Amino acid sequence: MSSPFFMQRRSGAQVTMSSLNRNIVLLFTTRILRLFGYGFLSVVLALYLIKSGFDDFLMGLLFSLTLVGDAGISLLLTTTADRFGRKKTLVIGALLMMLAGVVFILTSNPLLLIIAAIIGVISPSGNEIGPFLPVEQAMLSQLVSKDQRTGIFAWYGLAGSLATALGALAGGFLATLLQNRGMSPLDSYRVILLGYAIIGGILALVFTGLSRECEVAQNVSSSAPQSRIGLHKSRGVIFKLSMLFSLDAFAGGFVLQSFMAYWFHVRYGADEAALGSIFFGANLLAGFSALLAVPIAKKIGLIRTMVFTHLPSNVLLILVPLMPSFPLAISVLLLRFSISQMDVPTRQAYTMAVVDPDERSAAAGITGIARSVGASLSPVVAGALLSVFPGGPFIVAGGLKIVYDLILFRSFKASNVSDEL
Repeated sequence: MSSPFFMQRRSGAQVTMSSLNRNIVLLFTTRILRLFGYGFLSVVLALYLIKSGFDDFLMGLLFSLTLVGDAGISLLLTTTADRFGRKKTLVIGALLMMLAGVVFILTSNPLLLIIAAIIGVISPSGNEIGPFLPVEQAMLSQLVSKDQRTGIFAWYGLAGSLATALGALAGGFLATLLQNRGMSPLDSYRVILLGYAIIGGILALVFTGLSRECEVAQNVSSSAPQSRIGLHKSRGVIFKLSMLFSLDAFAGGFVLQSFMAYWFHVRYGADEAALGSIFFGANLLAGFSALLAVPIAKKIGLIRTMVFTHLPSNVLLILVPLMPSFPLAISVLLLRFSISQMDVPTRQAYTMAVVDPDERSAAAGITGIARSVGASLSPVVAGALLSVFPGGPFIVAGGLKIVYDLILFRSFKASNVSDEL
């Protein structure tokens, strides 16, 4: 294969630079739109739920059920995407995102909101949720050569982090602006939700522009028998990785961005604009940290990069609630975010490297779903813990993530899977 940004062969035909570039540009565009929407909503989501009558425990329960629903929907969509159609899968996901936003606008009834969160796509963390990331990863892996995979995932991650940062900033300042002009907090949050729903509709339209080069090509389909979950030769390693990623996500579920925003609001009285600024900086640093993973991984490998950059970020996470002042707590949080995402493009590249082309959507989907399941179990615990020991979620999350790092390193440091970049 020659440079994927210029020419690539598919079924005996040549795919031109313009065709490949157009697909990559569209995938980056959808990533930016989607993550902007997630960040836009995440800063005010917990505050909206509290204003709607939720207490800490019920809010945590909704977040948990949101992630459980995401796991179920994503399992169905991503494990069939390579056969059903990747583009169609992404359009369905965008419509579910729009649906969730519309229901949240129309009602404050806790039961209806929980149902909408389970069926639809709502991100309490400000990070990826739904079937999008696994399917887009599979598409990008197909559109670039294996030596460019980590790099494209790093830039893809940076685009998402910048979008989340801008979304958080915009959501926080818009809510504050609307309230300063006389709108009630609850109504200002509904304006944010309207924007979220509109972004879901725009996403569905943009996804329709992807070409057939993003689908699985027949000439690269494996002759190995397919299982119902879309894997064949790689089932063992993917399930092992999934268990570990689930542990990491379970830990991360204690410190969802919505929870952290709520914690800073309760602990220090930070308003929506201040929260937007905090998470603008945090996501900005996280995005650029992903780029640093590429040269580091070339020197020490994918697994070592994942572990050696993740460990110190988790120590910093534990220190956040132990800081005696607001400026120090923010400083430690931002320092943590400056190294927290180096494991993401390396994790994604490693997963794509150990599977066949026709397993990629399923592999990314299953590992992503494992993360969703893990993350879905902890918010309800974190919500209860917030009432008893407000700093507890930070400490528990950091401790569990350190355990994950040590197990991952022990399990895969001697792997004979090539660290192809």
